[in-house]
Amino acid sequence: MRIDRNGTWYYQGSPINRKELVCLFASVLRREADGSYWLETPVERGRIEVEDVPFVAVEMCWKDCDCGDGTPRQCLSFRTSLDEIVTADADHPIRVHLCPVTREPRPYVTIRPGLEAKISRAVFYELVALGQTEMIGGREMLGVWSEGVFFPIDEVQALEAAAE
Repeated sequence: MRIDRNGTWYYQGSPINRKELVCLFASVLRREADGSYWLETPVERGRIEVEDVPFVAVEMCWKDCDCGDGTPRQCLSFRTSLDEIVTADADHPIRVHLCPVTREPRPYVTIRPGLEAKISRAVFYELVALGQTEMIGGREMLGVWSEGVFFPIDEVQALEAAAE
């Protein structure tokens, strides 16, 4: 079995078109400390090839909510192509990998421990539109807040240089 970089699941070279079946497989997907992915049931275990990450975040919902302390805070929730929903927080962080050569961003959000969803381009544009600047370690960073946690996207200085 294989999951391509677009989140399509394959069995013996053919795409699995039944969403319910893919959701069933996704529910038993695990990632080992060495980075390998496995489908694991109580009676069977099989390795699965994953080109990038197993899921794709295809929708984002944002709202101001009470996170328990009475202060309204921005909360960002993501829906994957398999209809899993997760709210970005300390346990479900957003991370942006920047290509060291081009600085092209590859954004991800943690769905379950060790399992991430790539944030689709359209959703990433929505995310950037919500961006705010914060000083982190003496550097001005563009990022987003969710559940009281700031998730940096990129340095403001690098973004300004790229825009020129």
